[in-house]
Amino acid sequence: MSAAIDINSDLGEGFGQWTMSDDVAMLDIVTSANIACGFHAGDPSTMRKVCEAAVARGVTIGAHVSYPDLAGFGRRYIDIDPGELRDAVSYQLGALAGFAAAAGTYVCYVKPHGALYNTIVRHEVQAQAVIDGVACIADLPIVGLAGSAVLRLAAEAGLRPVTEAFVDRAYNPDGTLVPRSHHGAVLHDIDEIASRTVRMVIDGVVTAIDGQVVGISAESMCVHGDTPGAVAIAAGVRRALEAAGVDVRPFMP
Repeated sequence: MSAAIDINSDLGEGFGQWTMSDDVAMLDIVTSANIACGFHAGDPSTMRKVCEAAVARGVTIGAHVSYPDLAGFGRRYIDIDPGELRDAVSYQLGALAGFAAAAGTYVCYVKPHGALYNTIVRHEVQAQAVIDGVACIADLPIVGLAGSAVLRLAAEAGLRPVTEAFVDRAYNPDGTLVPRSHHGAVLHDIDEIASRTVRMVIDGVVTAIDGQVVGISAESMCVHGDTPGAVAIAAGVRRALEAAGVDVRPFMP
């Protein structure tokens, strides 16, 4: 694998007076920001503030689109009409594009959130709806899990597929993420996370939850902004990567 990697994080996931993570501190570490677009988290003022803070730090902006599930933080599967999902994706992308423009930049990619992200690993109909919702607005890269239906359909539609791995999540032997409801699904030990991230980037492998060593492909590594201690985790990951000679930079120029 290439000795260069992007670090992304899901940001702007507060709502009104409620805050989820330290967005500004994360923006000092990551190279790409997946900004919530109001359907699972976020609101207009939050979107504007995070876009402005990202621009000030030279961080690339992406649209973190979701099912319309504010109450469930986008982590519940919805059996939604494909046309409605397509339009929900377009709506969210358009909203963030407006605030990005106001901050003097533009949306560079799209990354689905939560249950939608995991569903479109295999759900062809919803994956196509996401692609259609993006493609009717702009030819933007789609960030997703390696081998997923959504990345295959993105390539077929002429959009750039971008593979992603997760520094703070456990993996199944088939390369999918262990559901959050399972014990050990979310990792917290900074040293363990940092060393496994370096191994994923340099060696292209990760140890699955059952102990198997499985291949992994990624252009970007995600640190979840809502994981407890996320800022310390992100800082530890970046230090370890740079110490290993990895060039940390956005996957989009």
